[in-house]
Amino acid sequence: MPSPRHARNPSSRSRRRFLGGIAGASIAPALSPFLMPGTALAQSAKLGTADYGVASIDPLYAMAYVAAKKGYFAQAGLDVRPLNAQSGPRAKQMLAAGQLFAATSGVNDPVSLTIAGKQAVLVAGFDNRIAFANILTTKKLHEGGLKDIRSLAGRSIGVTQPQSATWLMAMYLADRAGIKDKVQVRALGDFSTMLGAVKSGSVDCCTATYSMLNKAKEEGWGVPLFDVTDDASWNSTFGGDVPGVGLYVMQDSIDKRPEAVQALVTGIVKASDFIRQTAPGDIVSLIEEEYLPGYGRQLSIDSVSVFKKIWSGDNLITPQHYARLMDVMGGRQITPQEMKQVPYEKMVNMSFVKRARGLA
Repeated sequence: MPSPRHARNPSSRSRRRFLGGIAGASIAPALSPFLMPGTALAQSAKLGTADYGVASIDPLYAMAYVAAKKGYFAQAGLDVRPLNAQSGPRAKQMLAAGQLFAATSGVNDPVSLTIAGKQAVLVAGFDNRIAFANILTTKKLHEGGLKDIRSLAGRSIGVTQPQSATWLMAMYLADRAGIKDKVQVRALGDFSTMLGAVKSGSVDCCTATYSMLNKAKEEGWGVPLFDVTDDASWNSTFGGDVPGVGLYVMQDSIDKRPEAVQALVTGIVKASDFIRQTAPGDIVSLIEEEYLPGYGRQLSIDSVSVFKKIWSGDNLITPQHYARLMDVMGGRQITPQEMKQVPYEKMVNMSFVKRARGLA
């Protein structure tokens, strides 16, 4: 097990490894300089090492950052190395290629991965609402008549990547508003690029995390057309709790390294409990330097304050949650026939969360 020094103070190499993200189709050559110095640490972790891809750099993923920073993964016996995968599609592709042990991105990603023939499994939930289902536009367009999603007919919506979770949210919200065939959906890359595109007028709006909404509001130019924290709007559109992002692994990893999966989930559960009991400012103080570059302190605190309302209190994804997810994906990202290939029992394994919480 890593020493307390390693648990409390991740090295500068670990920080660069996370911030640097992943470049190119194959990451092994790019990562090798950063993996080598960790050999002694890896040997001291009784369950070995695990590269963990997170879809982007955002306070939304604070559970992963807290678990790494507080040393919860190491305490469970696993040397977990967080990486910025830069998007959900890249995270799931790298997981399927064996370049990652685990990933956190939209919960639709392991579903689509499984349909493509690579069996992935959700092992922990992060939230009860899809935090990146917000729709952001400019104050100028809003004052000019762009008041709701229905008024986006004939306009453009920015997303990260085709078939990504942000793409799915754009398609679902447009469909619910009756304008599915009347909007242009444009793939822009990461969150910062999306934010810049809306601000500059390259697109009329984009799906957005709450951090993106806060930044646009802080700069004085952004207005939400759909806000996931509005209970009435959320429930009328989604019908109740729907998991947005989660922790998932390949079924093969569960079969071959169940103890490592358990250690990973245990770390996330401990981080979830810490977050629930800790003030937003203290959470941000813990993780901002190493895991939230580019975010102002107050912006991060405001985002965490909002996310604490929608983050899961128990990390469980229930059959009801999953059924609503299928309602969102069905007919948009997957066909009715494909839905039959991904039942809850095949796609969701909450036994690791239950063991971590003493419920099993």
